[in-house]
Formats: sequence, C-alpha cells, structure tokens
Amino acid sequence: MLPITHTLYLASGLFLLGLATLLLRRAPGRALLGAVLMLAAPGLLLVGFARAWGHTGGQVFAALLLALVAVHAAVGATLLRALPERRGRD
Repeated sequence: MLPITHTLYLASGLFLLGLATLLLRRAPGRALLGAVLMLAAPGLLLVGFARAWGHTGGQVFAALLLALVAVHAAVGATLLRALPERRGRD
C-alpha cells in the first residue's frame, strides 16, 4: 500500500496543474479542462484517505464528486459548442 504522502503529492500536483491551466490559457476549452482537473484533485484525496483509514464513505463521496465533474464538463462542452454559433449572430 502506498503511503498517504504519495496521494497528497499527486493530488496537489493535479490541482496546481489545473490552476496553472486555468490561469494561463485563454482558450475556453483549456480553461474548462483546468477546472475539471482542479475538481478531480479532491476526489483523489477522498479516495486516498478513505483507503488509508479503511472507511468507504470517502469513496462514495468521491464517486458523487466524479459525477458532478462529469456534469460540469458536459455543460461546459455544450456551452463551448454553442459559443461560435452565438458569435456569428451578433
């Protein structure tokens, strides 16, 4: 079993990568990708701590968080797809 510090390092790196993508990229698609990465990092922490402490509640909450991230990505992708159509009408 991996030490919990490995999970902490991986989740913090994932969060920082998402934050850098969100702040440095101007393209809306890449900013959406950065936000999804930032939302995935706490899910990884929940699963890591749930496994370390032997509780399943964190894993259930992480699954719900993953569903929320999927909905967020789907809505964002739909809005990004509709954005060029909207620009052409104005």
